[in-house]
Amino acid sequence: MPLTGSFRTVSVLFLVHLMVLVVFTLQTAEARRLAAVNTTTSAFFVFGDSTVDSGNNNYIPTISRSNFSPYGKDLPDHIATGRFTNGKLVTDFLSSYAGIKDMIPPYLDPTLTVEDLKTGGVIPIQKQLKYFKEYKSRMEVEIGKEKTRRLISSAFFLISAGTNDFMVNYYGPTKIRSKTYNISGYQEFLLQQGQQLIQGLLGLGARKIAFVGLPPIGCVPAVITLNSDNALTHRGCIQRLSAVARRYNTLLQIKLAAIQKQIPAATIVYVDIFNPIDRMVRNPQQFGFENVNMGCCGSGMIEFSVLCNKLSPVCLDNSKYLFWDSVHPTQAAYYSVFLGLRPLVDRFMHI
Repeated sequence: MPLTGSFRTVSVLFLVHLMVLVVFTLQTAEARRLAAVNTTTSAFFVFGDSTVDSGNNNYIPTISRSNFSPYGKDLPDHIATGRFTNGKLVTDFLSSYAGIKDMIPPYLDPTLTVEDLKTGGVIPIQKQLKYFKEYKSRMEVEIGKEKTRRLISSAFFLISAGTNDFMVNYYGPTKIRSKTYNISGYQEFLLQQGQQLIQGLLGLGARKIAFVGLPPIGCVPAVITLNSDNALTHRGCIQRLSAVARRYNTLLQIKLAAIQKQIPAATIVYVDIFNPIDRMVRNPQQFGFENVNMGCCGSGMIEFSVLCNKLSPVCLDNSKYLFWDSVHPTQAAYYSVFLGLRPLVDRFMHI
């Protein structure tokens, strides 16, 4: 799903999708309750791709959208918001768990007010830090420099980066990055990009950062379809590709530990997503799943975005599926991931 127009030249993390910036301020009754028990996190920032996009793709020139049925079928009023799933995302669950907000608005929505911008948003990849700098400046005007500094320094930052770079840009149909890099070189390139993003955020005052590793990319339905000898009968994970993700995760942990050592005043942690998803694939019944190698929408083998539309058949019970379309998990899967992230949120909220 290449972006069109000016977005076609993007060459950093998540070439195909978007970087997402979600900003939450503690303002609900539940948030005040958490504050009463020594909660120190003032805001929640999330950078990522389509797995955490709350609808930014609705506002840029791209066909990579999901603001139509059957996406969003399990959201309130069954409205497709631009989330690439049937319901809520991990970030929605995390926000709700923190008592902040149930649903995250996209930053590029032209109807958002200043008050809206205090509670959520999304940004394009190549402007991620530029927009964050603009956000910081805007908040300094609204609430003052000192309050903005405290807000950012006590905020929880979560980064999810790299999946599309491997699945689409390196191993996808065009294999565009494999023409320039061998796999070791490409892994190092992405690690450097991730390091630059972290250092940029640290320079802007971030002090609590969690970086999500890669999932077992060889288990994604579209990847299985494109790499299996017979995708109709052999739907097992492509282990050689998942092994690449595992190796990258090891290198990422080493990189994050090195950054942490250099910046002892910050808290920088690795978030394992590989093993939770791998456990769901290997033991689906334990998580209530019956199908883990095909999506719920369409044939489940190749459809996503515009190929998963109102004319597509959908499974009878998407809660039994790990994947909603051939790339993105279901709300049920996201909820299982969220359950594993709660201890991290609790930790960051009390640092």
